[in-house]
Amino acid sequence: MRFGIHRTLLLALVMMAGILNYTDRQIIAVLKPMLEKELGWSDADYGTLVAMFQGAAAVAFVFAGWMIDRMGWRVGNPAAVGSWSLAAIVHGMATTLTEFKLVRVALGATEALGTPAAIKTVSVWFQANERSLALGFVNAAGNIGAIIAPLLVPVIALSYGWRWAFYIMGGLGLIWVVAWWALTRLPYFQTPPTSAAATGGAKVPWGTVLTDRRTWAFAGAKVFSDQVWWFLLMWMPDLFTRVFGLDMRSFGVPLATIYAVAAFGSLAGGYVSGRMLAAGMSINRARKLTLLICALLVLPVPLVLLVQNYWLAVALLGLTLAAHQGFSVNLFATATDIIPQGRIATVISIGALCGNLAGMAVLQAAGWVLATGGSYSPMFALVSVSYLLALGWLHLLQPVLKPAEAA
Repeated sequence: MRFGIHRTLLLALVMMAGILNYTDRQIIAVLKPMLEKELGWSDADYGTLVAMFQGAAAVAFVFAGWMIDRMGWRVGNPAAVGSWSLAAIVHGMATTLTEFKLVRVALGATEALGTPAAIKTVSVWFQANERSLALGFVNAAGNIGAIIAPLLVPVIALSYGWRWAFYIMGGLGLIWVVAWWALTRLPYFQTPPTSAAATGGAKVPWGTVLTDRRTWAFAGAKVFSDQVWWFLLMWMPDLFTRVFGLDMRSFGVPLATIYAVAAFGSLAGGYVSGRMLAAGMSINRARKLTLLICALLVLPVPLVLLVQNYWLAVALLGLTLAAHQGFSVNLFATATDIIPQGRIATVISIGALCGNLAGMAVLQAAGWVLATGGSYSPMFALVSVSYLLALGWLHLLQPVLKPAEAA
């Protein structure tokens, strides 16, 4: 499927924002062994830090989507990237656990703008049969960021000190803002192919949003699925250290491999449902069938704790995150299918809020369990069934998915 040069460039910048987003948030996970040694953190301290990041993002999501719907795609994207890049840079200036808590809150709050801004942009510039693939590329960008972090961050930290990892990655975000303004000033981007309500200044009807079953169908599915992503994103480096004895120099390639496989899952998930729709299958059947396939692929993940070779664990975790990304792409595509464009960012934010609250709870729980001598077993048992629960919830509230116009 061809998007044209202008939309391809726009999509590339949205993808780059996603790469920076995930790189910035994962730096602390990659640096965990170094920061624990230098700053004296415990597992519980780290669990609290990542949970506070999730909590700040969750609170910010209450307003983030509303702000993006009001600002529109053109202003919302640089506002998001510029603010979280500054927050990332400030991490390099923190010295105490309290200061790290404050900067993690700032990063979580500003990164909350990223997802609704990206989904809003895709909704405005891509047609229904194009969106799942476009969203596949956007989701894959997060995986690229997760690949870059364990490969690049240790090199920077071991060569120049951990503070420079934050300075350099945050600085790249400020360069992105300049590139965005240069591109979107081109004449082509002055007239988006959608209504004015979708491009900015929309009056978001909160009462309508909060009483719409479609909102809570999406939000509930995000609760069950997002907590898996956040748990693995923030605890996989520790898993490879704790279970397989890999140090910061050694777990970069396994983590990068996992996220490379996950990126493939993102593209495959978008492509499969897009082909189903192109073949004449209904939105309801195409989206839900793809979601079911992804959910079933996650079931074997608890075997990670039983294998002896860490590359077998890499294969299982790669399959799990590939399935997650395919699931996530189609869940976002479902939202853009059934939710009116004028309030899509607001609904995405509500879903992300619920997903982040679930993620915060799981991250904190993981820290407590491991700090008291427990194992990863309860978390992986939950991971294995989470996507089936998410699909069940979606189907319960929306037995038949209908395009927003038809609904």
